[in-house]
Amino acid sequence: MDLKNSIRIIEDFPKQGISFKDITTLLQDGDVLKYTIDGIVADLKDKHVDVIVGPEARGFLFGVPVAYAIGAGFVPVRKPGKLPCDTIEIEYELEYGVDKLEIHKDAIKPGQKVAIVDDLLATGGTVAAVTKLIEQMGGEVVSLNFVIELTGLNGKGKLKGYDIMSLVKYEL
Repeated sequence: MDLKNSIRIIEDFPKQGISFKDITTLLQDGDVLKYTIDGIVADLKDKHVDVIVGPEARGFLFGVPVAYAIGAGFVPVRKPGKLPCDTIEIEYELEYGVDKLEIHKDAIKPGQKVAIVDDLLATGGTVAAVTKLIEQMGGEVVSLNFVIELTGLNGKGKLKGYDIMSLVKYEL
């Protein structure tokens, strides 16, 4: 199955010059969604993952069913102020400024094997920040899994040394 046939492209969204990859059309089709989840699960099946981490918000959409399918736990990483218990925070750079992410302090145990699942690998800034949070807590990041990779933005360059899998690749 070619997932590109199920991803809607919206030009000049959210601003001029951006070619937005809309996954809502992928999510609407049960067969395509199952194929997508199964593709990520297949990559993780022999990696002995304890926990799936999903960055807000689309990482939740793919991370939870993957965690369920492999019998792992799921941990959300969210914007500041969204998690109810004690958190640790990381600040990271964006093209136009800085952003922050948080995770519960007790979400990752030392030595746990962690896979990060998200919809998109672009510049790699968000997932690089998430890997740092996990490693600060003593977790071992064993895989980074994405539905879409924008290869022209070289997100892999920020993620050297990590096992990275993407189901679909676009130049931009």
